[in-house]
Amino acid sequence: MATASPNNASTLQPIAAPGRGWQIAWGVLLVVAGFLAVLMPAIAALATALVFAWLLIFGGACEIVYAIQTRTSHGFGWKLASGILTLLLGVAILVVPAAGIASLALLVGAFLLLGGVARTMLAWRMRPRRGWGWVLFDGLLSIVLAILIALGWPATSLAIIGLLTGFTLISTGVWRIMLAR
Repeated sequence: MATASPNNASTLQPIAAPGRGWQIAWGVLLVVAGFLAVLMPAIAALATALVFAWLLIFGGACEIVYAIQTRTSHGFGWKLASGILTLLLGVAILVVPAAGIASLALLVGAFLLLGGVARTMLAWRMRPRRGWGWVLFDGLLSIVLAILIALGWPATSLAIIGLLTGFTLISTGVWRIMLAR
């Protein structure tokens, strides 16, 4: 363990990572993009759905190529079917992005509900331990958010996906800036 002395004071100084300025610039751009996404959630939701669609199309194409390359191995039909379905899902979201946004909102709601139930059950198991109330609060808050998503679905899908995208971009930008400092 290093101690603070005149001889080894340099060992306690943070090491300047190459590209630190670029990390900060990237973080600032992410924060700005996040604020823009929060201000314009419909555009952010559309962008999120389109990026997701292209990822599915690319992933499906890769799965199809893999299936064809390994067609002599076991499960060729299943590999090919999986790739085709993934590619078609991406194309469907690309063609009808509103349905993709609504589907993403529904998936987020389901994730929040299941995670909330799991954290609530965990809190009850932790109950005599210190801090169990925070776990319970987090679980119940997730359940309430899931219910709100379900009640407003599909009308609120644009806002939900757009705001979540914005908050994620802001959070990612902040940690990048803080890490680079």
